[in-house]
Amino acid sequence: MKVVLSTLNAKFIHTALSLRLLKAYCNRDFAVEMAEYTIKDPAMTIVSDLFSRRPDVIGFSCYIWNIEKIILVIDMLKKVLPEVKIVLGGPEVSHDTKYWMERIPQVDFIVYGEGEQTFHQLLSEMVFRQQYDQVLGLAYRNGEEIVINPPRPQLNLDEISSPYRFKEDLPHLANRVVYFETSRGCPFTCQFCLSSTEVGVRFFDIERVKEDLLYLIENGARIIKFLDRTFNINRDYALEIFQFLIDHHQGCVFQFEITADIMRPEVLDFLTKNSPPGIFRFEIGVQSTNDVTNKAVKRRQNFARLAQTVTRIKESGRIAQHLDLIAGLPFEDYERFRITFNDVFALEPEEMQLGFLKMLRGTGLREQADQYDYVYMEQAPYEVLGNRFLSFEDIVRIKRVEDVLEKYWNAHRMDHTIRFLIQHEFPSAFDFFQEFGDYWEQQGWQRIGHQLEDLFVCLLSFLKSRHTRQLPVILGLMKYDYYLNHQHRPRKVWWDWTLDKKEQSAYLREALQSPERVSGDFREQAFSERQLFKHAVIEQLPFDLKRYLESGEIIFRNQLLLACYEPGKKVKIYTMNPQEIL
Repeated sequence: MKVVLSTLNAKFIHTALSLRLLKAYCNRDFAVEMAEYTIKDPAMTIVSDLFSRRPDVIGFSCYIWNIEKIILVIDMLKKVLPEVKIVLGGPEVSHDTKYWMERIPQVDFIVYGEGEQTFHQLLSEMVFRQQYDQVLGLAYRNGEEIVINPPRPQLNLDEISSPYRFKEDLPHLANRVVYFETSRGCPFTCQFCLSSTEVGVRFFDIERVKEDLLYLIENGARIIKFLDRTFNINRDYALEIFQFLIDHHQGCVFQFEITADIMRPEVLDFLTKNSPPGIFRFEIGVQSTNDVTNKAVKRRQNFARLAQTVTRIKESGRIAQHLDLIAGLPFEDYERFRITFNDVFALEPEEMQLGFLKMLRGTGLREQADQYDYVYMEQAPYEVLGNRFLSFEDIVRIKRVEDVLEKYWNAHRMDHTIRFLIQHEFPSAFDFFQEFGDYWEQQGWQRIGHQLEDLFVCLLSFLKSRHTRQLPVILGLMKYDYYLNHQHRPRKVWWDWTLDKKEQSAYLREALQSPERVSGDFREQAFSERQLFKHAVIEQLPFDLKRYLESGEIIFRNQLLLACYEPGKKVKIYTMNPQEIL
């Protein structure tokens, strides 16, 4: 019997841990192949490849991002391989299982819940007795009848073989994200999350975890993303893993989901003192800072303690942080969401994800949808369209905030400019992103792609349209940010030069002749005239940039900005005062 396990990943760089877990568990008794695609692959391409493998059984791992495409693929597969047995599994079909069996008549079986043991037993029954009523955690067809067996008890995690040791994965480790779990389950009961349906937290043996991590690192893995819902729930376990990764990282980057308000002081102290810069990245779900909202969704959160943890980590400069928000939760209208957004943005995380509530099958909030007058998409991803507190019009406006937030803050294309605008020109961060997002929509820019310089031009257009007060200063900061965005000397700029070529050449020569008059370590760099003229650019600003960067003070006097781009090195930016040079 030939078995193929398949899924459609959201992106090419992603890998499906679910397929590897099933293959590892079944490999001892069955020959199992893996076939991964992406949601962007044409259905015909996927079906053609699966057809060429001539499988007897195909198992699909289903999520909200791929279920609709998988249904299309299944429909085509059953027409060209009518005898193939189709098995579905994964979080998307583990709830409302009868609905999926009815909606997709081509599906023969659904494995719901933890799938390793269930799938293995299902394959055994296919080969030997076909007594499917004996397989816990399975839905199947008995003639016209849909039978859903009782659920399977939780697995002993020590029975699961390592899913990280397949030779076919080795050539791709350096170019893919490796998904890794050290535990299953979640201690919390947030009603919008599927993890709330699991009881308790189970941990894999820590020595096995270390062995698997070391194997991945030594074989070239560059990014390992931990899937644990709250990695820091067990202090000693987390500390031991953190220390192990610090000792053996070899430049690999590790991403974790943590709960910041329960971070123990000793763990925080350890991380801020010992983490090598850049190897750890924390994802922190804030979702809402409204206590009434959090209580309604059974979410325990102390935002003051969360903010303290985030601030400590940020001040250490060692760990990047990604903070999540969810728009559309109960008791959070447009104005209250504005407060949540500003509360979180004030922490200045490296990345701030503004997501929209998804009414996932199996969650408590979906069951309570009528209580809050929720309207949402009937098919995946089940995104909210409105509720008693937030209208569809409000949601559309907040989506504009999300769009420019991604382009301008999360991409870090002009941090100095954005900070200045929020501090001096707009009532709050949310107001800036909302007003800019509304303008962006009015201009129709959401329908076209944008190069880096386009984003600067768009922002300048917006600022001019509203007659922004301190435009000369803002324009200077935009130029500074623009230069920081390049690894090589920019071939073009989006503004009119303030200096002609003769003036630029004269200033560069004077900088070489009197390097002590240039800020920073310019003198120690000992640039040759050829290097400077080939790799440097000089521009005049109407204010003292050096003073502003040091103290935030704006002093209006002409100053020269000198950006030096040495091949293979990060750009260095210096300042000098023109009256001292010419």
